[in-house]
Amino acid sequence: MGVDYYNILKVEKNATDDELKKAYRKLAMKWHPDKNPNNKKEAETKFKQISEAYEVLSDSQKRAIYDQYGEEGLKGQVPAPSQEGGAGGASFFQTGDGATTFRFNPRNADDIFAEFFGFSSPFGGMSNGGSGGMRGGSRSFGGMFGDDMFSSFDDGGSRTIHRQGPRKAANIENRLPCSLEELYKGTTKKMKISREIADASGKTMPVEEILTIEVKPGWKKGTKITYPEKGNEQPNVIPADLVFVIDEKPHNVFTRDGNDLVVTQKISLAEALTGYNVRLTTLDGRVLNIPINNVIHPNYEEVVPKEGMPIPKDPSKKGNLRIKFNVKFPTRLTSEQKAGIKKLLAP
Repeated sequence: MGVDYYNILKVEKNATDDELKKAYRKLAMKWHPDKNPNNKKEAETKFKQISEAYEVLSDSQKRAIYDQYGEEGLKGQVPAPSQEGGAGGASFFQTGDGATTFRFNPRNADDIFAEFFGFSSPFGGMSNGGSGGMRGGSRSFGGMFGDDMFSSFDDGGSRTIHRQGPRKAANIENRLPCSLEELYKGTTKKMKISREIADASGKTMPVEEILTIEVKPGWKKGTKITYPEKGNEQPNVIPADLVFVIDEKPHNVFTRDGNDLVVTQKISLAEALTGYNVRLTTLDGRVLNIPINNVIHPNYEEVVPKEGMPIPKDPSKKGNLRIKFNVKFPTRLTSEQKAGIKKLLAP
């Protein structure tokens, strides 16, 4: 049979397409000449063999001819196929002496490599020639992409390869402090940014820009507003996205718990026992009067529906206002006070 393509790729004769791809990926990365500068000639030979083996076995037409007639069947003359369909449906060409020739010319190994990994020109600055028909050029694969490019395939191809092209700069995040009132009602904030932009020649210059940020009612701490590619422009880099992250300023009356607002009132023991009127100014300036006629025990909480924060998806709906109490107990009582309390609270 001549050259044993199955042995070159180290696969069984019934290998599937996926197994062939996995084998080619592993061996092509291992024996690429730029990966083997100390034994480049041997690597070039093996790299070409691996590429040719993959080209034949991954093509059902070529593989069928190879399985039936061997390497000579691909590169030389083969008997004319029978009427039952010939060798794998391959195209044959009749010659003058009555024999049938299958035209197979192995492609350039680098072209197969580039096609397989999705690069139109992975090496850059190459030309046909060099030793053994390999492409020459001063820029090495490892130098352009780093050794990580090769090592990412040492496990047989379970990882992915990054395509050549401009890299995306990392996001730039900035805190956007907002008061609870602003997050309750919504607000518009204008931010001045300075960045570098590039002209057609690649020269950069500083510019200032005003960004308008629409803060919606009910937005929570951690909400992100993204302005795509508003970072500095520079060659071969996609500008960073500018991201503003909502932060809540502390409030002197309310704290936020999800969509609820929580407030704590300090009251005396007498007020806790006899009743208390809560008076609050809301975040939008309204005044609430909430009478509490129940006995206010240490864990008591008064819930006022729909007086919390707006719900972002539907600002017409709101969370609740939850009123907690800090009851101040007297530090001491006189004998008369104790006697009076016992008399009043006696069962």
